[in-house]
Amino acid sequence: MLPPDFYAVVLAGGRGTRFWPLSRRNIPKQCLSLDGGPTLLQRTVARTGLPLERVLVVTGPDMVDPVRAQIPGVEILVEPSARNTAPAIAWATWEVARRGGTGCVVLPSDHIIADEDAFRASIAHAAAVAARGALVTLGVRPTRPETGYGWIEPVAGEGTDLAVHRFVEKPPLAVAEEMFAGGRHLWNAGMFVWSTRALLDAVRAHLPNTAGMLDALSAGAPLADVWGRSDATSIDFGVMERAGGIRVVPVGFGWSDVGSWPALLEVLQHGEGGVSVADAVVARRANGNVVHAAGKLVALLGVDDLIVVDTPDALLVARRSDAQEVRLLLEEVERRGLGRYA
Repeated sequence: MLPPDFYAVVLAGGRGTRFWPLSRRNIPKQCLSLDGGPTLLQRTVARTGLPLERVLVVTGPDMVDPVRAQIPGVEILVEPSARNTAPAIAWATWEVARRGGTGCVVLPSDHIIADEDAFRASIAHAAAVAARGALVTLGVRPTRPETGYGWIEPVAGEGTDLAVHRFVEKPPLAVAEEMFAGGRHLWNAGMFVWSTRALLDAVRAHLPNTAGMLDALSAGAPLADVWGRSDATSIDFGVMERAGGIRVVPVGFGWSDVGSWPALLEVLQHGEGGVSVADAVVARRANGNVVHAAGKLVALLGVDDLIVVDTPDALLVARRSDAQEVRLLLEEVERRGLGRYA
C-alpha cells in the first residue's frame, strides 16, 4: 500500500496516433479497450489501489470529455497546451503538494501490466525509497533487445533498488543487443515515484522557467497566463538525466507500453491466424496477424503478419513491419482534408 498522503498522477494527454483508426481525437488510445475489457485509462487508475480523491489525471483541453466519461468523479488537470511531460508533471506534483500530499506516483495512462499485485508492491517499495529523498524510477527487466524504448543503466550492485549511472535514449540495435546480453540494463517505462519536495526542488535546480511558472501560480496567477513560461521538455531530459541521487527499482510484473498494433501480440491470447478482438476468426494458411474488428467475423486466407483494423467509418490494412508508419498515414489523411476520419 502507498502511504495515506500519496497521490497518483496519471498522464493522459497523448493521442495514440499509431493506434489509428481505432484511436481518434475524440476517443484517444487511453480511452480504448484493446481487449474487450476495461479501457487502458480505467485499468491504470484502478491498479493504483487509491481512492479517486487521491488521483489526478492530466490531459489536454480536447480530451477532457472522453477522460471524464471514462473515470467519472476523478479530478482532471487540463494543460492549456502540450509542452511535453516536464511541465505537466511539475504542475501536477505542485498540485499534490497544494492538497497536502507528500508524494506521488506518476504513471502513463495507456500501458498494460499483467501482474497488478506485483505492480502495487513495487510502487509501495519505491515510495519507501522516495521517503529517503530520492527520485525513483521503475526499471522493467527487458525481454528482448528493444530499440523503441529508452534504457536505464544502474550502478553495478545488488538490491531491490539501485543507483542510476545513466539513461540511454532509444539505442541502435547493436547497442540494444549488447545491453540485453549484459543483463544489467533495464527498460525505462516512464513510471516515477517521489516526494513532492524532492521533485519540486529538482525542478527549481534544473528547470528554472518551470519553477518560475509554479511560483507565479503560488502567487495567484492564472495557469493560462503563465503556462507558456514553462520549459517545453520531457521529465527524463529535463530532470532525471540531470539530477543526482536517482534510484531505480527493477521490476518484472509483465509490462507493455502497447505502443503500436503489433504490441497486441504480447498482450492478447493467440488464436487462429494470430491475435484478435472479433466475434470470430476463421483462418487458413494465416499466421502472425493482428486483427481488431469488434462484433464481426474475420476470415483470413493465405496472409501472414498483417494488421487489420475495422471501425464503422475506416479500415486499416497494413504489414506489421510498417506499424510505426501508421501515424504518417494519419498525417496524410489530415493533409488531404479528411480530418473527419482523424
